Amino acid sequence: MTFRSPGQVGGVITANASNVEHMLKSNFENYPKGERSFRMLVDFLGHGIFNSDGEEWKCQRKQASYEFSKRSLRNFMVDTVQSEIAHRLLPLLRRAGEKGETMDLQSVLERFAFDSICKVVFDEDPACLAEDTVGDATSSNFMRAFEEAQNLIVGRFMDAFEITWRVKKLLDIGSERRLRELLAVVHGYAMQIIRGRKEKAPELNEHHDLLSRFASNKNKSEEFLRDIVTNYLVAGRESTSSALTWFFWILSTRPDAAVTESMRLYPPVPMDTQSCLEDDTMPDGTFVGKGWFVTYSAYAMGRLEDIWGRDCNEYKPERWLENGVFNPGVPCRPKDVSGEGDGVCTDEVHRSLRGGKVRDRRGGEGEDTGARAVPHPEDERRPAN
Repeated sequence: MTFRSPGQVGGVITANASNVEHMLKSNFENYPKGERSFRMLVDFLGHGIFNSDGEEWKCQRKQASYEFSKRSLRNFMVDTVQSEIAHRLLPLLRRAGEKGETMDLQSVLERFAFDSICKVVFDEDPACLAEDTVGDATSSNFMRAFEEAQNLIVGRFMDAFEITWRVKKLLDIGSERRLRELLAVVHGYAMQIIRGRKEKAPELNEHHDLLSRFASNKNKSEEFLRDIVTNYLVAGRESTSSALTWFFWILSTRPDAAVTESMRLYPPVPMDTQSCLEDDTMPDGTFVGKGWFVTYSAYAMGRLEDIWGRDCNEYKPERWLENGVFNPGVPCRPKDVSGEGDGVCTDEVHRSLRGGKVRDRRGGEGEDTGARAVPHPEDERRPAN
């Protein structure tokens, strides 16, 4: 679907699997995040990994990949999540069950995800899921400011004209004034932790969180570390809580639920947007102009008969099994949408549905580059009523 409007940037929205592979793999270099997204996100995400392109992105991705490959960090992540589940999430649900209370599960899972990712990223516990008497007021304010700031950033993408939010920012009025106040809270909290951590430089090797690992490099500025913190908080909080919310919703209606089939129907990142660097033509013949935005819908892809067959709208966890064993590459069609080739294997499609981990020519075959593993601000954040 192509969009053109006088005075506005043209755009394309697609759910064609060949087009998505073209964007994310075969012609990846031609589809960066682009200046439009950068301008709207820079106040919040700075120059972090999810708001950068080219060499800047490659350097951050390389360092992050190296850190996440270490067993000590992986073990720290597992221990953190298990502790949050055992000591907060399960007791909270148990108390609600005993009292017969109704809970907003998405809110609970958002707080669970935020507690967990804060401890993984900078080893601080906002205690958002703790009982009221335990949680720290400063940390709770940080979470609320973080969520509201993120929603206001989304609002920039929703404006019919980009100049609207830019004028409001220039005049320091309305939503942009509120955003400035919220970002002062978010960045101030992050900088306080960063400076405290750098003062303990000799002890950094004893910490396993992501911030301590990056802070051990004395060449990294405080602003760089702040952007690291903000970007990974966005990634961990949104995608985790969204995937879990949809999973438990399906589980409540279909007790035989499987998380992979849940993410096919309700992907954590339902839409993602890139920009086009140079004029291009998609595999299906769609022309994409230089500077246009290109959006692909993982939500729509999960319901395409061309990819999944006639039962594409049915919830069937068994489609992912081969001889009783889970295999993400199993659901394949005999031929692709053009009727040629050996077929569209949904491994790449599955990766985009679950939140953007794809392989591209920069990472090499088999390397999980995590090229687009963050929810884009234009994505829908909550399940439909």
